[in-house]
Amino acid sequence: MKPNRSFLARLRQILQKAGRTRILVVGDLMLDQFIWGSVARISPEAPVPVVEFESESFMPGGAANVARNLTPFGVRAELFGTIGTDPAADQLRKLLRLQGIGCSGVLNHAARATSLKTRIVAHKQQVVRIDRESRDGLAPDKVRQLLDRFRRELRRADAVIVGDYGKGVVTQPLLDEIKRLCRSHGVWLSLDPKPVHNLNLNNLSLITPNRKEAFELARLHDETRAPNPLADANLMQAARRLLAELRPAVLLITLGEQGMLLCRRNDEPVHIPTVAQEVFDVSGAGDTVIAIFTMAIAAGAGALEAAVIANHAAGIVVGKVGTATCTPEELLASFTGK
Repeated sequence: MKPNRSFLARLRQILQKAGRTRILVVGDLMLDQFIWGSVARISPEAPVPVVEFESESFMPGGAANVARNLTPFGVRAELFGTIGTDPAADQLRKLLRLQGIGCSGVLNHAARATSLKTRIVAHKQQVVRIDRESRDGLAPDKVRQLLDRFRRELRRADAVIVGDYGKGVVTQPLLDEIKRLCRSHGVWLSLDPKPVHNLNLNNLSLITPNRKEAFELARLHDETRAPNPLADANLMQAARRLLAELRPAVLLITLGEQGMLLCRRNDEPVHIPTVAQEVFDVSGAGDTVIAIFTMAIAAGAGALEAAVIANHAAGIVVGKVGTATCTPEELLASFTGK
């Protein structure tokens, strides 16, 4: 879709309406820690770089980063998940409050550590990542608490996003109840899948796998890759199988440097090329896609409009270092070139 004056007017209308929406985000909550430094020498102890510490920063990660992508647009985001009773939990709650994210559904769970991902970055390049996390499923009482709070908030929601990162919050019973509740309330339900969970993902409004995840969900091998996704027989086969078996209203496959593939039943697939000018860090780009697509849908956009808007938002965040978001001003500028 080539942006023109009418599309820009439509985009402004969608962004204005987005500021009046309310979106619930459910899933695995994480804290992203970035240690920034520089490398000038190799360690005499082993052939590894010595990173000289310069600074550190913390950002919400996982489903918390999905919610963080919504608030710059004025969306009222309410978060549901669990954190521990550790310093990382305190840090994450503080960040969520500062960024205006509702925490009525954030439960402390003493038996589970807060997921903490530590990335060491030197000269804008990630050197190593250290993960500290729990992957066990939630205790039944926590699942009940989470669903009780979700039910209360759903009545005032325009859309729901489920972020599954394989850390134990998104289980089949939880997802089944969320699907039932959203269906009974007529609420749009988006999900970012984790194929290793082997969950029943039938009849969702939107699923947003990347290429690797799409092939895993379709139980196919990704043997060859064509320069044009629409001419990629393997990719087309995977997309057709996912549409036939899972029956989502929208299937949006993210393809990295190739952009996105928008698929809907009874419609021809649409390839949306990437608009990223530079790629410094892809951390959290998938969070941006599902957040902005769902926000646009909640504000009245069509699926193609929402995909184009989300594609531009992703192009902005990958040009930043760290788990990043974009602003309405940056999004508008990406269409006008100003």
